[in-house]
This record gives sequence, C-alpha cells and structure tokens, in this order.
Amino acid sequence: MDKDKIKKVLLLGSGALKIGQAGEFDYSGAQALKALKEEGIHSVLINPNIATVQTSKGVADTVYFQPVKAEFVERVIEKERPDGILLSFGGQTALNCGVELYEKGVLEKYGVEVLGTPVQAIIDTEDRDLFVKRLDEIGVKTIKSEACSTVEEVQKAAHELGFPVILRAAYALGGLGSGFCDNEDELLAQAEEAFSFSPQVLVEKSLKGWKEIEYEVVRDKYDNCITVCNMENFDPLGIHTGESIVVAPSQTLTNSEYHKLRALAIKIIRHIGIVGECNVQYALDPNSEDYRVIEVNARLSRSSALASKATGYPLAFVAAKLGLGYGLFDLKNSVTKTTSAFFEPALDYVVVKIPRWDLTKFQGVKRQLGSSMKSVGEVMAIGRTFEEALQKGLRMIGQGMHGFVENHAIKIPDIEKSLHEPTDMRIFVVSKALKIGYTIEQIHQLTMIDRWFLQKLKHIVDIDQQLKGYTHLSEISEFMEPSEFKEYLQSPEVALLLRAAKVYGFSDFQIARAIGLENRMKMEQAGLTIRKWRKMLGLVPTVNQIDTLAAEYPAQTNYLYLSYL
Repeated sequence: MDKDKIKKVLLLGSGALKIGQAGEFDYSGAQALKALKEEGIHSVLINPNIATVQTSKGVADTVYFQPVKAEFVERVIEKERPDGILLSFGGQTALNCGVELYEKGVLEKYGVEVLGTPVQAIIDTEDRDLFVKRLDEIGVKTIKSEACSTVEEVQKAAHELGFPVILRAAYALGGLGSGFCDNEDELLAQAEEAFSFSPQVLVEKSLKGWKEIEYEVVRDKYDNCITVCNMENFDPLGIHTGESIVVAPSQTLTNSEYHKLRALAIKIIRHIGIVGECNVQYALDPNSEDYRVIEVNARLSRSSALASKATGYPLAFVAAKLGLGYGLFDLKNSVTKTTSAFFEPALDYVVVKIPRWDLTKFQGVKRQLGSSMKSVGEVMAIGRTFEEALQKGLRMIGQGMHGFVENHAIKIPDIEKSLHEPTDMRIFVVSKALKIGYTIEQIHQLTMIDRWFLQKLKHIVDIDQQLKGYTHLSEISEFMEPSEFKEYLQSPEVALLLRAAKVYGFSDFQIARAIGLENRMKMEQAGLTIRKWRKMLGLVPTVNQIDTLAAEYPAQTNYLYLSYL
C-alpha cells in the first residue's frame, strides 16, 4: 500500500503488567505513535495497561484498554477498520497476537495490511524449525536444536544431542520455561515447566561459557541496511540478557570478530526480509571466531530501547516510518534533526545497562540467575570508561550501593559457590573476591566472565587500595593552612590519584570513605569535603554529547552526560 493512502493504523501495545511486557515496550510503542502523528495518520492503540506513556492522553488518537489478544483485537478491527497494523512495537505478546490474527484470516477478512516486516518473516524467526532452515539456506550457523511437542520427544532429542542441554519454550516471554539441564531428572522437571508455557519446546546443545553478543539492525524496503549498535553481555551465555549487565559498544571483540558478526547480521535481515528493525543475538566462542545465531527478534526488544538511548538513534521512530514505506535515505534523525537516519552512530563513550531485581521483597525466592528472566527493571549509565559507567550504574540500582567498592559489608558465606552459581549480587561477589586476593584467572574459571572485564574491575579495586594509603589527608587538612594544604593536594602523586579516582567512576563519598574521612565527620559532610578539595585542583566534570556528528548543533539535542575524561 502506498503510504499516502494509509489514513488509519492499529498499533498493538505493550500489554499488561508482567515480566517481558508492560513498561519494557512502552518506549517503542510511544515512539511509533509519535511517528504516526507526525505523518497525520489516525492511530488506534490496544493496550490494557494504564501505567504507560503510550496510553497517556494525546499520544494515540484512539485507545482501547483491552487485552492484546486475538478475540479483542478482531472486534476493534471490525469497528475501526484500520488500513494497516503495526505488530513489532509491543514485544512478544503483540507479535504472537499478530501471527494468530494472520493465521485465522482476520487481517485478510477486513483488508488490514501488515506494515513493516511481513508476517511470514515473523513466523520464520519464531518457529525454530523454519528459522534453522532459512539460515541454512545462506550458510549461517545456528545452535543445534530439536523442536519437540511431547516429553518423550524432549528426552530423545536430549540423548541425541548429549547433556548438557538447554530447553526453551517457543513463543515465550522473557525466557519463561527455559533452563539448563545436566541430567535426566533436571530434563523432566524443566520439560514439564516449559510445556506449561508453550506447545513447542526447543532442546538445544548448551554453549554455556560462550560470549553473548547482540546487533541492532535496520532495513528499509529498498534493501538498505545499517547496524545501529552492537552490545556485549558482561556475563557469558547461560544468563538471560535481561539478567545480565550489558555493555555497548562491545569491548572484548577483535576487529575481525566485530565485522564478521556485523556482516552476518545484515545478511540475515536481508534474507529473511525484515522491514524496520530487528535484533540478532549471537553466541561467540571466546577461544576462536566460531559463532552460532541464538535468535533473531523481528521486533523491537528491550535491547532496542537500550540501543536507542545509548546511541541517540530513535530506532522505534525510524522503524515505524520504514513500516509506512519510507527509505532510510528519506529520514532525518529526529533527535539531532541534522544527521541522516541512514548513518551508523559513532560511540566514543561506554554505555552500561545494569538489571534491577526486587528479590529481597519475597521470602523463599530462589536468587539464582539463569535463562529465565527475574529482573523487574534496569538502569543505564554513560561514561568515558567502562569503570566509570559501571560505578555510576551501580549507584542507581536501588540496593544502597556506592559503586563497585566502598559499600557496606556484604555477607557472602561461600564466595566460590556464589561466583560459580550467579545471583543478583554477583557483581559484588566479584568485588569481594578481588579484595580478599582471588586472581583474575581464578574468577574467570569460576564465572567465565571475560578477563578484560575482570581486569577493569581489578583496576577499580587497585585505585581503592591506593586511596586507602592516604588516610593522613583527613588529619593534615585540619592543621595545615588552606594555601599549604592546597599546595600539598597539587603535588603530582595526590592530584593524579584523585583525578584517576574520578575518571574511573568514584563518587566523592567513595573517596571520602576510602581515605577515612567518614570516621571524622558526618557522611554528607565527608563527600562535600572531597568536593571542596577537587575544586581546589580544578577537577570538575565536563559535559559530553551523544552522537558526535551533532556536536556542531548542541542546541538541538538533550542527549548529554557528565564525565571527568
């Protein structure tokens, strides 16, 4: 359909309050509605969740507070008679509903066109058998797996593949029903759970310990493609992306690995025929360039929202415009107003996403992390170094932490077990292990976290230890003349250490606690004292801007962050 003939579009929203739905896809849906409004198209939204931006007054033209289920959507289609429907902005719920409407003939019955990615392409990515066949056609490696519909088939597939295996429930949200199985008993228990979520269960050979990498890719109907952002999980494969710290851009890939996976992502999106945005997830062998494609999400995902905010590239907004028939070359980046949407953002900074859990609110809950998601939110931090961004993020996760170091004592009865079996406190277990003398190699063997990340964490601990050697600062500041003390602060060893602490993400309070100021004055005063000292040194943050090509136009973007480097 010509975009000029589209007058009314139905958008399937983010769904009810539930892990894998709700606020996780509010960003993408709200951006899509904004794109429709800009085109003068009447938007109809179906979303039962009143606690979202997209259901706020004025965002959509018409809102139906109904479940995103085929029977309700059909009645809305019958009443509203939209010209087109957008399926890829409400997460897995909306995608599953769209496929059901297509297979039941509802869309054809009312003459509703699917805008953007064709339904067959969605089915090709969601049905594991079809997905593997489609990627086999272009010689792209996938994880060896079997699609099963009975427990007996699951048992047979597991024995053919050999333990350990991972079970995944097809068409499921947030990894529901998935888990690793090392033996027959675990397999039977996991299979029972997986079949409670889906009629099809995938049995896959486990690649636990491999790196997990993601690429956000955009394609228009003219076959133009760009990769907007690539991301790397801090944790190795085996922990759901929603449970893992994620770093953008990737930090441990070689140039060869980065471009190999980028080229594959573009090859995949073109072959499947996705129009708009998609997310390609890889498992990468840390000891070679061997890889497997884990999955392709033919929709906006949680990672898409992270990539949009990390790069300043409005992925959902652009994807909606591409669904209406525009080419990438037709569009401007709506954030900068100047750079083209047909441009891959350049990141000269590091973005870290850290999950948030509320497991302490529940008694008896299992704190172990795995392939099924338990996190209920996340924070994003930006810095010029990985250490800075990580420490900023850890201060914001709502657990009362001050960063990677200088937190209140955390009781960990068995450090080795806690490293090997990850929980929501894993990052702080690593901190404790480094402090008591575990080597990078020991922690790597227990966690399979890449040595590069562990070296950066060790760097934070090393700076903290150096600061602890300057406890005399709090004493001499009291009896020295201000000018004399300022001169002492400006001595190279002190000034460079304070600067290093700020560059690598230490807050003023963290520094104060490390040098013992907290023992001599109130908590707030200790932090303010360090602030006063660094201002004596002229050590203040600078304002930096996301999307470096927009630096000539600072008035036209609000994507800013503070850093000391």
